Amino acid sequence: MTARPWSLSRGASIVDGGVRFSAWAPNATRMAVQIEGGDRHALEARGAGVFEGTVRGARAGTDYRYVLDDQVVPDAVSRFQPRGVHGPSRVVDPSEHRWRDARWRGLTMAEAVLYELHVGAFSDEGTFRGVIPHLRGLRELGITAIEIMPVAEFPGSRNWGYDGVHLYAPQSTYGGPEGLRELVDAAHAAGLGVVLDVVYNHLGPEGNYLGAYGPYFTDRYKTPWGPALNYDDALCDEVRRFIVDNALYWVTEFHVDGLRLDAIHGIFDFSPRHILRDVAESVHRQASLLGRQALVIGESDLNDPRIVRATDACGYGLDAQWADDLHHAIHAGLTGERNGYYADFGGIAPIASALRTPFVFDGRYSQHRKRRHGAPAEGVPADRFVVCIQNHDQVGNRALGDRLIALVGLAKARLAAALLLLSPYVPLLFMGEEYGETNPFQYFVSHGDAELVEAVRQGRRKEFEQFGWGDDVPDPQASETFERSRLDRRRLSSREHVGVYALYRDLLRIRRDETALRPGDAEARVARDEADGWITLELVSEKGRPLMALFNLSDVERCVPAATSAPGTWTLLLSTAATAYGGPGGATARLPDDGGATARVPVPATSASLYARENDR
Repeated sequence: MTARPWSLSRGASIVDGGVRFSAWAPNATRMAVQIEGGDRHALEARGAGVFEGTVRGARAGTDYRYVLDDQVVPDAVSRFQPRGVHGPSRVVDPSEHRWRDARWRGLTMAEAVLYELHVGAFSDEGTFRGVIPHLRGLRELGITAIEIMPVAEFPGSRNWGYDGVHLYAPQSTYGGPEGLRELVDAAHAAGLGVVLDVVYNHLGPEGNYLGAYGPYFTDRYKTPWGPALNYDDALCDEVRRFIVDNALYWVTEFHVDGLRLDAIHGIFDFSPRHILRDVAESVHRQASLLGRQALVIGESDLNDPRIVRATDACGYGLDAQWADDLHHAIHAGLTGERNGYYADFGGIAPIASALRTPFVFDGRYSQHRKRRHGAPAEGVPADRFVVCIQNHDQVGNRALGDRLIALVGLAKARLAAALLLLSPYVPLLFMGEEYGETNPFQYFVSHGDAELVEAVRQGRRKEFEQFGWGDDVPDPQASETFERSRLDRRRLSSREHVGVYALYRDLLRIRRDETALRPGDAEARVARDEADGWITLELVSEKGRPLMALFNLSDVERCVPAATSAPGTWTLLLSTAATAYGGPGGATARLPDDGGATARVPVPATSASLYARENDR
């Protein structure tokens, strides 16, 4: 018998002549659906806490709430909250959208160049539709997929998205479910994949009605953000279904190409089958049945390779995970910061180590954690690791939301770009990075609860104590904090920002053209000199010509030994010091025959030079 693709059966589903309602509410003894401006209809108890019933005459666009005994609440599986987290839910017919992406099949991790964006701050409109005019430009730059910060309905109109409480309802102020479908459709038409950030470790504090339904949360574990979801305690089966269904929902009804699972180190599950494995296997199976490919990427600070190992190798089977050590190493090396978790980094050695292997801390002792941390990632391909030099956390979780270019200046920002885009991993850019955006990205909310707002303010101040950033923390609730965080593309009219953009464009073109820069296809050989401040990275692939990257992190020109394993004539492909990028120039254009193995190559101060061996395609 041929397997059929999954479809959502909880919540409100269009049926012949009406709408079928289904909910899991073991906390309720009786349940009804209240049609907005209409009648109340009792739902039938089906057993195991499930209530169901069909309301004739209801249709797409009908607003409703559930009545749990005497408590009136929105639907836990609401597809749309047009009046916010506390308002009624709305019936949505997912078949109404006429998709134009029938030929789109998704993308692999090896071809992914991710671009993280916040819908509200990315465009002047601050909506899903506001992203669409910029898609073709991102594709021309060399991006292959946008990664959208969480869009599950959150309180108010300003939020990073990690306070979402209606996990199935795309944010109403962004354009709701139809706006998101239009964005995904347009991205596919532009040749871009879409990865959606989802939060399965906690829910936000305001408008969170899941506790009224049943034991969605457990006291067994604590997260920094709120109660932990119940993945392994009593009555957890329906909670697990709620999460797996949610992952399948985005892949099925919105055609997303991947999910980025937020902070999976805050997901606690000691079941024989971890919820992460259930999510990954379910998503992969559903995508296959739909004739597409879908990726599952985990954000984790555990440095645990089991996350991406295959299930038959005792892993969880995710396609990739964020690997933070390269970011931390580059940031500490370029800024000199040693506070907080940067205490474990600094100097040349951690950067070189992170270019060789994704986890600098692979069982080594961490001064910051006061214990050993991580495990070796031996045998795991490089395309299983996503790296960055900026993202929403690393920028926005600074007191002032400073971007890297504002901290280190143009030359070091160009060098950082090369370290990222010439690394052997999957790169992620943070919106605006490609042209050197200097506007900060700060933490913002628009909660309706005054006590909660004050708690958030105090929490932010306390969070920054370990970094020594004092009390100068922007008010998260103030609209000005959000407005400061918007992109300002007018900067592209200035010469220095045009140079940054040109560098990113050319680096991404080289990544696309050179097989040795395809993650997972090359062996990375790394050397360094701490005293002189240089690193060499040789990428050798059986399928393409060798590449040699020379990084000079010192503030003076260095003669770097090009000790490669492939003698021959080497030609300069790119120098971050080139005048076209706003630098002073000065890189050596060509190394003579056998020079690749013996020469000491002049590399301008605070720059990177990339060479390719000739006649070896």
